[in-house]
Amino acid sequence: MLHFELSSEQRMLRELAHDFAEKEIKPVAEHYDQTHEFPWPIIEKAKQSGLFSVNIPEEYGGPGMSLLEECILAEELAWGCSGISTSLTLNSLAALPIIIAGSEEQKQKYLTQMAEGLLGAYCVTEPGAGSDVAGIKTYAERKGDVYVLNGTKTWITNAPEADLFVVFAKTDREARHRGISAFIVEREFGVKTGQPLPKMGQHASHTGEVFLENVEVPVENRLGPEGSGFLTAMKVFDKSRPAVAAAAVGVARRAFEEATEYAKTRTAYGKPIIALQGVSFMLADMAMNIEAGRLLAQKAAWLIDNGYSNTMHAAYAKAFCADMAMKVTTDAVQVFGGYGYSSEYPVEKLMRDAKIFQIYEGTSQVQRHIIARELSR
Repeated sequence: MLHFELSSEQRMLRELAHDFAEKEIKPVAEHYDQTHEFPWPIIEKAKQSGLFSVNIPEEYGGPGMSLLEECILAEELAWGCSGISTSLTLNSLAALPIIIAGSEEQKQKYLTQMAEGLLGAYCVTEPGAGSDVAGIKTYAERKGDVYVLNGTKTWITNAPEADLFVVFAKTDREARHRGISAFIVEREFGVKTGQPLPKMGQHASHTGEVFLENVEVPVENRLGPEGSGFLTAMKVFDKSRPAVAAAAVGVARRAFEEATEYAKTRTAYGKPIIALQGVSFMLADMAMNIEAGRLLAQKAAWLIDNGYSNTMHAAYAKAFCADMAMKVTTDAVQVFGGYGYSSEYPVEKLMRDAKIFQIYEGTSQVQRHIIARELSR
């Protein structure tokens, strides 16, 4: 039977996550936006609340949340601050390749450590290869019992702080996507990272470069067979994009709530501006599109949780929610007028934070390419 009601456990999760965002994230969001500090205190509190490494199965010490539950969590945390939320939830992304392609020994060793608090990073993007995963240049050469990795990754979330890196590299330089393999690389193997890169928004999320210079990785740290890395990365996207879409919904919802409250109290022409059609219709559009975005994200997650392919629906959700969040936050600034352009009010930050959703985890244009490709099959 088709229904849209959350279970009692899912409602409890939403309440827990919203309470955490309300009490622990929202009050310090401006501080982290201004200082660009990494939110270690918030991450420690999230660990204590069971809101860290949430997709790691229970047998390895994690909560074992479903993807739908991840979406519920992501929306609420991003409502508080999407930069802090990104830093907090990145471990779930870094764990995905290990969950998908890891051996039992790899899962026992590394997922357990991540559930306990070890910070991970997911390393695909390079200076010359972002959306074109097959175009990566990082190379892994087998020498006996180790692979020697050389290359540079960039725009890697949590890179400056991480101690564990899942790195995608070419084991066959001539084979394009069929030559990509994935590796679990510990920082102590010789990984070097740069300082956090300056960004427009999400200042509480540190993004940096990862330098691999003759880094020796044991053969047993390869994820799956040689050449299986591209397929693993694509499976990761199917599971990561719905939660990213849900986070975009959270940012949009926060902007909508701020704009609605402001429109009720700000007066013009002798009445609250929410009574003006030009403003009220903007708010109505925000509400409609936020609801549509949430349903798209949650359906894409539900499909995975129930064993169905979700590639097209994950692309639907990611593209729609990213574009929607950018539109909603921009319109929220417009509702505030001159005050919206000021950092004194939160919508300016929300607008800056929203832009990255149209870029990371596959740009909005790449999502449309995926949809068109799936339609042509």
